[in-house]
Amino acid sequence: MNRSLLLLVLVAASASAQAPVSRAAPFTVDGQGFATLQEAVSSIRLGTATILIAPGTYRQCAVQAGGRITFKAVEPGTAIFEGVACEEKAALVLRGQGSVVDGLVFRGYRVPDGNGAGIRTEMGDLNVVNAMFLDSQEGILGGEPSGQRITIDRSTFSGLGQCDQSPSCSHAVYLANRGSVTITRSRFERGTGGHYVKLRVPTVSITDNSFDDSAGRKTNYMIDLPEGAIGLIARNTFVQGRQKENHTGLIVVAAEAKTYRSTGLRVEDNDARLAPGDATSPAFLADYSHDRLALGANRLGPGLRAFETR
Repeated sequence: MNRSLLLLVLVAASASAQAPVSRAAPFTVDGQGFATLQEAVSSIRLGTATILIAPGTYRQCAVQAGGRITFKAVEPGTAIFEGVACEEKAALVLRGQGSVVDGLVFRGYRVPDGNGAGIRTEMGDLNVVNAMFLDSQEGILGGEPSGQRITIDRSTFSGLGQCDQSPSCSHAVYLANRGSVTITRSRFERGTGGHYVKLRVPTVSITDNSFDDSAGRKTNYMIDLPEGAIGLIARNTFVQGRQKENHTGLIVVAAEAKTYRSTGLRVEDNDARLAPGDATSPAFLADYSHDRLALGANRLGPGLRAFETR
């Protein structure tokens, strides 16, 4: 072998040895590639790591049993999880110390109990950013009897919810904990049943979001705080659609219980309208708590009543 050819072979071999083993693998953790999401999750054990997810459509799911994991799309909006739910719950079943979901798309989740979701959070704090939840029974579902903190930012929830596939309804977002839920700069649209946001938590912050129910059907409230809450609901836009199952209120407080005090809950600087042709007269804010809510100035279209005590 001449010297030039030998040098070329050695350079090629060196480059091959230095190339990341994950080049053809869709899921990468610290440079190591995995063929399935569950293999990538399991490799982290009780550690802290980011799983980078290549563009593609994946009919698979994963259960996080520990650690702190970030599930991140290499290119936001191009990593799509579709249809396959672990434990008949969700694409991601999360019960680690903490989770971040960044840039993923979840669509087409349906399971026998009516709660097929993109994400089921069962333990640990959760931060969801720049994600999409489409055409499923539920977007994000979860409950933990602790001070869990959940944040949702810059995400889309479309074609979600049901009240006719199981004994209980499902919702675009349904969360319960003894901590807080923060939802910002997100869009809710085209609901197919249940509420857009239902929160059984003591503290909420729901700001700068869009709730467009004009193409919804069989939907209920835009925001349901069934056990009361304190916090802030501000700078959101609401369009109430015509095809409602329950059109009596857009934001409803303590309709089921008074577990949490609602004194001082601020509802201000929102814009709410009825879709063209809607002849109903719903309350923008309906209160069952009888606490002293802090209802500020909101811009309401014709047909909407500002407040109702029930």
